Amino acid sequence: MDIPLIEQVKIQAQVLVPLVEALQAELGTERANAIVYKALGDWYRKAGEKWWRKQQADSFGDKMACAFEEFAAGNALDYDVIRQAPDAFDVNVTGCRYAEFYQELGVPELGFLLVCGADFGVTEGYGPDVQLTRTQTIMQGAGHCDFRYTLENQRSPDQRAHQLTDFFGAAGRPCSRRAGEVPGHARLLKIVELPAVR
Repeated sequence: MDIPLIEQVKIQAQVLVPLVEALQAELGTERANAIVYKALGDWYRKAGEKWWRKQQADSFGDKMACAFEEFAAGNALDYDVIRQAPDAFDVNVTGCRYAEFYQELGVPELGFLLVCGADFGVTEGYGPDVQLTRTQTIMQGAGHCDFRYTLENQRSPDQRAHQLTDFFGAAGRPCSRRAGEVPGHARLLKIVELPAVR
């Protein structure tokens, strides 16, 4: 039986929150947070690599949709899929039980460090061509989190097709949804052209 990520985070917080608070008291907040971020970043990156290798999907967008399905398990997230394409996955998280949990503990800044900070480490584990841009989080008080994942590649179409075969592999664990199907806690919105970020 798989334990939803939200429940794992709650269990981990029982140890990590007092540990980080003790480090902050001893070393100062900035130094302690940097050490924690680096230590956990390495772990999250390895977890991302392991998860990515196990997944099987038809496209990058489908693979990312599977990832969000796992992050949202246990009713942890409400989110709107803005765009799902072979080379992009854009999603706005509109409800976050991870943020609610850390706000109830009174330490949303540690939630940002320990949960939101994981997003970039996990994404690094997906591979060097996967990029995440996020400008705001519910954990930090925003109305929603804006995740923008892209598959960056400067290779020719023939090289890209070959690389995608290597990137996704032939074996793995498919996510529980079928291609084009949207989980009950997510809404697939009309595709919206987003303005270029400068």
